[in-house]
Amino acid sequence: MRIGILTGGGDCPGLNAVIRAVVRTADARYGSTVVGFQDGWRGLLEDRKVKLANDDGIDRILTRGGTILGTARVNPDKLRAGLDQVKQTLDDNGIDVLVPIGGEGTLTAASWLSDSGVPVIGVPKTIDNDIDCTDVTFGFDTALSVATEAIDRLHTTAESHQRVMLVEVMGRHAGWIALHAGLATGAHLTLVPEVPFDVAQVCTMMKKRFQRGDSHFICVVAEGAAPTPESMSLREGGIDEFGHKRFTGVAQQLGDEIERRIGKEVRTTVLGHVQRGGTPTAHDRVLATRFGVYATDAAHRGDFGRMVALHGTRIELVELAAATRQLKTVPRWRYDEVAAFFG
Repeated sequence: MRIGILTGGGDCPGLNAVIRAVVRTADARYGSTVVGFQDGWRGLLEDRKVKLANDDGIDRILTRGGTILGTARVNPDKLRAGLDQVKQTLDDNGIDVLVPIGGEGTLTAASWLSDSGVPVIGVPKTIDNDIDCTDVTFGFDTALSVATEAIDRLHTTAESHQRVMLVEVMGRHAGWIALHAGLATGAHLTLVPEVPFDVAQVCTMMKKRFQRGDSHFICVVAEGAAPTPESMSLREGGIDEFGHKRFTGVAQQLGDEIERRIGKEVRTTVLGHVQRGGTPTAHDRVLATRFGVYATDAAHRGDFGRMVALHGTRIELVELAAATRQLKTVPRWRYDEVAAFFG
């Protein structure tokens, strides 16, 4: 068997661990070869690839962040229009099954290919943890660890200066990083995209904390969090070339509003892409490796049109169509659990 593999969308700690696992499992268990397509779907559209060998080099990528294959975002309309070219590239390279590793956009494109008859096994990755039908995605634990360490450090400087600290973390549509980081660090408030916030209530909570003698206030803000329309408006950023909403910095705008309303010094920290970079945690290395092994086994069994997923402690297969039907967002009951610690 000849397996094609690509990494699409944003980079994510653990991508190289999946690549290594697919290459090693394909060679050791089945004597199969693996071809890596460079820069995500763009590599398939432009027929740019590299043969991946089971050698010392492939072993050394386990601990590396990013992806040795490179990644890129492709406009969905352009990709859909180029599906015939993608299939031609796969045929020209003798690819028997494609293993795309990616988030919502990458796996949706994989589902399109599957619907048109291409053998596909998807592997879910995203630091946002918003892929449905799997308990967790690799990359999330690393991003959460980075956010947690940063917020832990901000507690001490906020205490020293009696400040309000707003920490913006990633999470465009799903607040999993913010939710878990807020709970893990003892933040005094967490704001997520799923639950619009009222600025007046936020300010009241902060004033009460300072009035009872507490020295600081830490608020974790997901980048996609938004106020209720009547409490505050955010600047519009428009839509980018990939059809995604451009965010304009909710934490900074909220911080300016809080300073104006309560007269407290506010500092904003935007963690941004440091959450994506660097060495994956042990948890993410293990999960990514297991995903890669199971995807390779599924490919050789002919279980196409599926995605590997974590259910409890087991790796299982789910339908790609089901996994890409909707995002996995924070349910209100999970937010209410964390809300018990607000203030």
